[in-house]
Amino acid sequence: PYKSFVHRMDPRAKIFALIILMVAIFLPYETYAVSFLVGGIIFVLSMVLLWSAHMSLLNLLKSLAALWVMMLFLLLIYILVPRTTYYLAFSIGSWNIYWDSFIEAGRIFLRLILMVILSMVLTSTTKPLDLTDAFEWYLHPLKLIGFPSHIIAMIITLALRFIPTILDDVQRIMKAQTSRGVDFEKGSLFAKIRAIISLIIPLFVSAFVRSDELANAMECRGYDPNAKRTKYRKLHFRWWDLFETFIVLLIFGGCLYVAIANFNPFDLLGIATI
Repeated sequence: PYKSFVHRMDPRAKIFALIILMVAIFLPYETYAVSFLVGGIIFVLSMVLLWSAHMSLLNLLKSLAALWVMMLFLLLIYILVPRTTYYLAFSIGSWNIYWDSFIEAGRIFLRLILMVILSMVLTSTTKPLDLTDAFEWYLHPLKLIGFPSHIIAMIITLALRFIPTILDDVQRIMKAQTSRGVDFEKGSLFAKIRAIISLIIPLFVSAFVRSDELANAMECRGYDPNAKRTKYRKLHFRWWDLFETFIVLLIFGGCLYVAIANFNPFDLLGIATI
């Protein structure tokens, strides 16, 4: 809960900026060097956003920890099935390993990192209810074809609301099952599967009970999904939201030009790239 310019941005502008920047990350660029250059620029921008939003780099590193397994998996796939075979790195017997495999895996890994960082900036600086209102605003034109955007928004709101509650239930059930002798850390594969089942079944029962109680509470309070609804808090698009959206569109326009025109800025410097 800070008052940085990222926190003050309209959630609709933040969602739009997230989508635009992710499209820019995945555009097909002419060479690996240009891909890494564009990714590096967006990475620096992401670091500035993290710093401005007072977000901890430790939390970011914790979120990226699971990606190292994905990195090794991608590298293995590209080594076994290389997309290109131009630059030989070394050979293991008759099996050739190419630099292209490492570079391609690195490019995909960079894209995944940028996706995680940008998503963290959005979710860490925006209230869940504001995110829901923004999604509902984007889905509003679909009402013309009968799409229940307000019902979908309510479902998203309830899902976000109950994530912490479900996590608390997980901890409570794990402690209860541990006190009954269930070991979630040690044992064979089948023992761990039985331990997980002893966790999942009570968790599902608890979730269904909570959902039934919530439905009864909403009906008692007169909730009608088909009625016309008003809002206590309304989103307001301000001038700085327009300016920040323009900056994002400017970055996206440059990335789009580089991708479509096959523009290589390294050629201007006379640097050979791959």
